Amino acid sequence: MDQKNKNSKKPVYSKFSQQELPAWKPILTPGWVIASYITIGALFIPIGLLAWTASDSVVEIVDRYDEACVPDDFSKNPQSYIQNPDVKKTCTRSIKVPKKLVAPIFVYYQLENFYQNHRRFVKSRSDKQLRDVKAENDTKFCLPVAYDYDNKPIVPCGLIAWSLFNDTYKISTRGKDINIEKKGIAWKSDAKAKFGSNVYPKNFQKDGLIGGATLDESKPLSEQEDLMVWMRTAALPTFRKLYGKINTDIEAHDTIKVEIQNNYNTYKFGGRKKLVLSTTTWIGGKNDFVGMAYISVGGICLFMAINFILLYVFRPRRLGDPSYLSWNRHPIT
Repeated sequence: MDQKNKNSKKPVYSKFSQQELPAWKPILTPGWVIASYITIGALFIPIGLLAWTASDSVVEIVDRYDEACVPDDFSKNPQSYIQNPDVKKTCTRSIKVPKKLVAPIFVYYQLENFYQNHRRFVKSRSDKQLRDVKAENDTKFCLPVAYDYDNKPIVPCGLIAWSLFNDTYKISTRGKDINIEKKGIAWKSDAKAKFGSNVYPKNFQKDGLIGGATLDESKPLSEQEDLMVWMRTAALPTFRKLYGKINTDIEAHDTIKVEIQNNYNTYKFGGRKKLVLSTTTWIGGKNDFVGMAYISVGGICLFMAINFILLYVFRPRRLGDPSYLSWNRHPIT
């Protein structure tokens, strides 16, 4: 008998292995369920209304300019326009302000049908090279933008940096230029940890096919905030990136004149470009989804609570005896 017990594979009994440790195990009575649904609904609906109201108070202006900025002579072949260095790329847009824009006003560029999340695109960078001056030859993941024609390493290397957005905007109203502040648009953690203060651009956009904007070789990468913003790749094919901030108010019904240098080639892959001006509130930019989600969840909870109340009143069921639940019985030793 002892030998049989010794060879048994039955585990040694313990409260831990049998999940019998002291714990809070509530019984979901009709009262508990109804009260929980009502509480969630009473909390979520006001939060949703506040979020929706805050989002509705955001003033956002979106202007698509990629098609409008193509001259009529090139309307059937916009690629020939964007690739022709002899054609001026300056384009002026007039935008009417529907409501007062209260500073700070955030200026974004929005790209559509641009897949920054493509696996080969995302991998084409060298984080070591970006933060350490001694790692400028660490370009193994940067192909095909790793070395120039003289076999010298490109800093920063890779397709992400090479395709840096290079459209520019100048904004004016009432005949006065409005300054667009370019400092403070990138994450502070990027400037401190990801981009070196002693790493400078080298051999960037010098030979071969030019992908996008150039970089100031007299400034370290930790001060090139446009690059830092662009290097944070987007998860979806439609995305916005911060171009700058305006620290002065723009009155309602004013006409904004935007001088655009339409340099970035989105015509080859059917992409779209938009200029976005937006104010913010405590919830951030314009985002109706958050408020609608809270209101929807709160409404569903109140609907369920009403249904449970009606069922409990008109078709009640007797609650079972909780003493028969496994955790209320003494364990068999």
